[in-house]
Amino acid sequence: MTIDWKKEVAARKEDFLADLISLLKIDSVRDDSQATDDAPVGPGPKKALEAFLALGERDGFITKNVDSLAGHIEYGDGDETLGVLAHVDVVPVGTGWETDPFDPVIKDGRIYARGSSDDKGPGMAAYYALKIIKELDLPVSKRIRFIIGTDEESGWMCMDRYFEVEEKPDFGFSPDAEFPIINGEKGILTEYINTQGTTEGGKNTLISFDAGLRENMVPQDATVIFKSEEAEKFEKDFYDFIETAPVTGTVSVEANQVTIEVNGKAAHAMEPRGGVNAATYLAVFLNRYSFGGDAKAFLEMTAEFFHDDSRAEKLGLNHVDEVMGDLTMNPGVFTFTPKDGGMIALNFRFPKGVSVESIEIELDKKLSHYGVTLGRGKEQLPHYVPAEDPLVQTLLNVYAKQTGLEAHEQTIGGGTYGRLFERGVAYGAMFPDSVDTMHQANEFMAIDDLMNAMSIYAEAIYELIK
Repeated sequence: MTIDWKKEVAARKEDFLADLISLLKIDSVRDDSQATDDAPVGPGPKKALEAFLALGERDGFITKNVDSLAGHIEYGDGDETLGVLAHVDVVPVGTGWETDPFDPVIKDGRIYARGSSDDKGPGMAAYYALKIIKELDLPVSKRIRFIIGTDEESGWMCMDRYFEVEEKPDFGFSPDAEFPIINGEKGILTEYINTQGTTEGGKNTLISFDAGLRENMVPQDATVIFKSEEAEKFEKDFYDFIETAPVTGTVSVEANQVTIEVNGKAAHAMEPRGGVNAATYLAVFLNRYSFGGDAKAFLEMTAEFFHDDSRAEKLGLNHVDEVMGDLTMNPGVFTFTPKDGGMIALNFRFPKGVSVESIEIELDKKLSHYGVTLGRGKEQLPHYVPAEDPLVQTLLNVYAKQTGLEAHEQTIGGGTYGRLFERGVAYGAMFPDSVDTMHQANEFMAIDDLMNAMSIYAEAIYELIK
C-alpha cells in the first residue's frame, strides 16, 4: 500500500492549526504558588493536559489522566509498545515579547506563541500523525502510547509519577528537539552555589541582586539595588559600560540608593552562547566597585568564574567528547539579599567522560575560598542509543526519504523525555534550517516545518508499529 503522507497532512492543516491554537492559548507555566493536590504543578499545566486528553477522547482514542501530572492517549494492540512523549508545560515568558505569548499570532508563515516550538507545536504534530494512522485504519501490530507530561521544563515530577503506576514502553521518541535525530543527550546537573548574606566592609552595600527565571534559561533580565555614598557617579559609569557591552539597561538613583536593570538575551541552557547573560554582565560592572562581605564574594565569583565562559574553562571543567561534544555551563538563576544570603544555580550539560562528582570536586576547589557551600539539584546521566539500533535506522530512513537530506546521528545538550527509555531518542520537529527560538522571547515555529514534521512522524510511527 502506498500512502501519500503529505497529502493526508495537507487535508488536516486547518483542523491541526485550530487545535494547536487552542492549546497555545493556555498559560501552562508551572506555578508552585497555586499548586494543590489536584493540580500538583499549578492550574495551567493541568488545564493543558486535560485539553490534550480531551482531543484524544474526541478522536476516539483510549485516554488516561494520571493524577493531573501526566496522561496518555493509546492506540493499537500488541506485545510491544511504542512510546511518543511530549509535554504541555512551557518556560516562563520573560520580557521582550512583541505579541501576547498566550494569544497565538500567525504571521509570515510562522505561529508565534510560548510553546509553539517547545513543545506544544511538535507535540500536536506527532499527535496528528497518530490520528492520521487511526483515521486511515492502517493495520498495526504494536500498541502506541502518546504520553503527555506537565513538568518537563522543571523537575520531571510528571514522568516520575507516571512510571510509578504505568508500564514503560519498549522504545520510543520525543518530538522535542530536531531532525534528523537526537540519539545522544548529554548529562544534566544543576549545582547551587550558596553564600551567607553579610555586606559589611565596602563603600557600597548590596540590598538585593536578582536575575533569571529558570536554571535551563540564559537570564535575560537582571536587577540590582544597593546603597552608595557616591550614588550619582554610577549613572554615567553604567551607561559608559553598556556602550561596549552587548546589553542594554537603565539606572535610577534616589538619595543614596541605586537601582540598575540590565537586559540581555534569553536562550536555552543547552547552548548558552545563543544568549547574553544579563546577570554576569551586571556582576562584571559591579565588581569594579567596593562591596563587602559575602556580597563581594557573590559579585566577584560571578564576574571571575561564570561570565562569558560557557565551557567552564576557568573552573577547569572544560571537556570534549568525540561523539557528544563540549561540556557547557549556564549560570541560570541568581539571588542575593542580606537576610537570605546568595544563591547561584549553575546548569551543566556534560558528555561521557565527566561525572557529577568530578564537577563538584572542581567547583569546591575553585570556589571554596569564597566561603560557599554546594547543593546538588537535578541530575541525569548521559544517554546514548547506538546508530545501528533499528529504531534509529528506521527514523533516519524515513527522514531521508521524505526530505532528500542527509540523515545522521546527533547529540545535544538538551534533555528530552527520550532519555527515559533505554531505546529512546528525540526526533524533530526542527529541521536543519529552522530558526531556534526555544526559551526565547517571540518564540515561533514555521507552519511548514510543523506540516513536514507531521508527515515524517506519521510515516515513522507507522513503520515502527505496522
